[in-house]
This record gives sequence, structure tokens and C-alpha cells, in this order.
Amino acid sequence: MKSLSFQIRVLLTLGALLIVIEVANLLTGNSLNQFGVVPRTLSHLPYIFTAPFLHGTPTHLMANLVPLLLFMWLTMQWGRRTFLIATLSALLVGGVGVWLFGRSATHIGASGMVYGYFGFLVLAGFRSNKIRYLLISLVVAALYGGMLVGVLPTSKFISFEYHLFGFLGGLFAAWHWAR
Repeated sequence: MKSLSFQIRVLLTLGALLIVIEVANLLTGNSLNQFGVVPRTLSHLPYIFTAPFLHGTPTHLMANLVPLLLFMWLTMQWGRRTFLIATLSALLVGGVGVWLFGRSATHIGASGMVYGYFGFLVLAGFRSNKIRYLLISLVVAALYGGMLVGVLPTSKFISFEYHLFGFLGGLFAAWHWAR
């Protein structure tokens, strides 16, 4: 029961934090978006740690919030250590990938993390050789498999780069640590 309460606390805290940051960003005319990732700009490299907390609009936040919290909770089923590794892999591979290869723009939003957890969840069940985790992978792939289109450049205002590199970070974590 302690583990479940830990999971709920983490999810509620993150959800509340993202909403508070979005409200603050709105009240300041989106001034916080300056802490997004601008590719190949050295001063923006540290912002790979802040960009996932920033969103352009409340709609952008809401589009990310539900799948983020759901995928985080599902990833937590592998345990705290694996959850932390999957989170760091999505954050670092996603952020550094965008910084190195992204289009010239300010990249913000939690969708890189959403895609990171998605990548982890799709592959991790197959790597684990455990029925419980395999079922999670199959359900996520069946219900959310259409997300894979998001790793392609479909809109100039959507950072497919964050989707792609976050997804690769999740796959990397699943391949190495989901057993």
C-alpha cells in the first residue's frame, strides 16, 4: 500500500506543479517559455531539464497531462528504480536529441516525456518476460499505437523531434533495464 500511495503522491504533485507553472506562465505572458530548448545554443542546453514543464497554452498542457500521468503510473509498475531510469532516459535522450538535431525553434512541452514513457511501455513488457508487464505493453500498443505518427514531421508547430528522441530514450531504457 505504501508503494501505491507513493505513486499517487508523485502523480498528484507533478500534475499540480505543471498546472501551477502553466498559470504562472500565462500570467507572465508566456515569459517562462524562454527556458525551453533552442537547438545548438549552448546557453539553452541546461533547459533540457525545464522545457518539459513548460507549455505554450493550457490546451497544450491538457493534451500532455492525461497521457503523461497515465504512462508515468504504468511505468511505475516496474518499480521505483526502473521508473527513475526510464524518466532520466526520456529526459536526457529527448532533450539532448532535440538540442543536437532539432529545428531552429524553442522546443517546450511534456510530450517528449509522454513519448519516452510510451516507448518504454511498448517495449518493456516484451523485454521483461513477465505476463503482467507484457499485458501492459500490448494494451498500450493497441490503444496508443497511433501515437507513432507523432514522431514524424506533420506540423511546423509541433516538436516531432521531442516526440522522436523521447521515444528513443524510452526504448533505450526498456531495452537495458526492463528485465
